[in-house]
Amino acid sequence: MDSDNRLGEFLRARRELTRPEEFGLPDPGRRRVPGLRREEVALLAGMSADYYIRLEQGRDKHPSEQIIEALARVFTLDDEGVAHLRELARPATRRRRRSSQPERASPRLARLLDAWVDTPALVLGRYLDVLANNRLAAALNHCSVKGANQLRVMFLDPEARRIYADWDTVAAETVATLRASAGTDLDDPRLTELVGELSLKSEDFRRLWARHDVGVKTAGTKRFLHALVGELTLAYETFAVNGSPGQFLVVYHAEPGSPSAQALALLGSVTASADARELSGRAVPPGA
Repeated sequence: MDSDNRLGEFLRARRELTRPEEFGLPDPGRRRVPGLRREEVALLAGMSADYYIRLEQGRDKHPSEQIIEALARVFTLDDEGVAHLRELARPATRRRRRSSQPERASPRLARLLDAWVDTPALVLGRYLDVLANNRLAAALNHCSVKGANQLRVMFLDPEARRIYADWDTVAAETVATLRASAGTDLDDPRLTELVGELSLKSEDFRRLWARHDVGVKTAGTKRFLHALVGELTLAYETFAVNGSPGQFLVVYHAEPGSPSAQALALLGSVTASADARELSGRAVPPGA
């Protein structure tokens, strides 16, 4: 995690993921490294090979905007990837250390989630800890229960591979979200601990973290395989939580009238019945 050459690490990772055939470059059959050679990146970006090598080696850490745009074009970076590259290329500034206090969701926001009885919803922190959830979110997926860390569950709990029908895609998106949340502050102790643990215990996480993908999915679709109600295809939307930097609200919903909507309604009914039984069991008998 601790490195003085984060720009070079990012460039090298993106270079190794870029295929020569995408640019019509000849492939001699055997390459010592995957992806493009440094000289090929320099040629495609319109700079000298010596300068690009200096960037990767960390001997030059602050390329111009023109160079950044050229590299972004070669590596086909999206808006978030370009923003991350710009951040890496900025002169180092003294960062204000994040508070060591545990992240907490606002009690008002937690009560709002509880009021959404037909809509799975949860609040995630900057390290993808579940800070709050409603009952339907917990019933849908045990990865969404308060106190869980979605990365740990995703990579260390075998059950996650059964729950997520498209585990490979969801896992990659989750790692990219952590990269985006961390930004360039990779020395944060909480992040160092989490990445260190997952790198030690999960080969899949190590591979995905080494890609240096950066991105937060603000909306999309996930498929869940639920033991009780079967497969559900749910859309989701994410919203930044004002006043709580790094926290975001995730809300799931189904296409009206779809089989997934029916399955979600059944799950909600079962959850409500379980809640009613729980409350009934706590009731004080007359005359007690």
